[in-house]
Amino acid sequence: MKYPFLGWTGQTIGVTAPSSGLREQQQEWVEQAVEQVQARQMNVRLGETIWSHQLAESAPVKQRAEELNHMMTDETIDAVIPPFGGERAIDLLPELTLATYQTKWLLGYSDISTLLLSLTLQTGIATAHGPNFVELRSEEWDETTSAWRRVLATPTGGTVTQWASDRYQPEWTDEERPTGSLFQLTEATEWKALDERTEVTGRLLGGCLETIRHLIGTPYGDVQRFQREEINGEPILWYFEVSEANSAEVHRTLRQMAYAGWFDHAAGFLFGRTSARIIEDLTWLDVYQYLADETGLPVLYDLDIGHQPPQLTLINGATGTIRIQGKDSRIDLTFN
Repeated sequence: MKYPFLGWTGQTIGVTAPSSGLREQQQEWVEQAVEQVQARQMNVRLGETIWSHQLAESAPVKQRAEELNHMMTDETIDAVIPPFGGERAIDLLPELTLATYQTKWLLGYSDISTLLLSLTLQTGIATAHGPNFVELRSEEWDETTSAWRRVLATPTGGTVTQWASDRYQPEWTDEERPTGSLFQLTEATEWKALDERTEVTGRLLGGCLETIRHLIGTPYGDVQRFQREEINGEPILWYFEVSEANSAEVHRTLRQMAYAGWFDHAAGFLFGRTSARIIEDLTWLDVYQYLADETGLPVLYDLDIGHQPPQLTLINGATGTIRIQGKDSRIDLTFN
């Protein structure tokens, strides 16, 4: 594995939109995020793709790919953080010049997961699943969200710890947000285990289930090669978050991943909180139980991952050890 490093001050963050761009009413979000990032002694370089959006994309695929390729090879940019996800990141995969990429962080979630997972699988460069750029526009960063800086500043060989949040936001609303804060953290967080297995270790891989599933069976999603050649056959600790897919759809996707061999040598499964719809009486616990019964592996769920903020920063390729222990639940990431 190759681990990027982002120092604490004076670093330059590149912002490009490989999936969705900003509609006019959203453009102030980036300006607010720039102000907050600069206040924390970092610089920002904004790409052209972020300022437009049509046909469910920020710009034509060639332009999106060219800007991402440039930022991932530009020595004056230290990390790349898209504004948010979207629908069409998958378009870029054949256009990415991965062999020229520097070892630098790409951070995001939702549809950006498509790029994160594929980049790690193909190159062995670690990628970061965590807050997107517009989620940095808050005057105050909660402890869970702000951990992205600690994680991305961890040196190769080092270990960084993140703890369960105290409270989370169950849904996005148009209500005025609290003074100084982006999120409305109202519900008590509780990480849970499906059975008595409350601790698990493995090499982290995963992302947004609705988007990374489209890598199955393609050259961009060769899990077996990655496991064999990049992590010496170590077991994979899969993490998933679900935005909108219903319970039956997720069940089918997990079956497809199993059939494709993605779970052949796994350590367990981590699921983020979700408010997505259940089908008939197929609950989320049923989906998790079917997975546990089929694989014999531990399942931990309702974690701080995904579209119900705040969320952890998880590193594709790093060794993760997670422990469910009430308010002291934690995950340790080791960059080995």
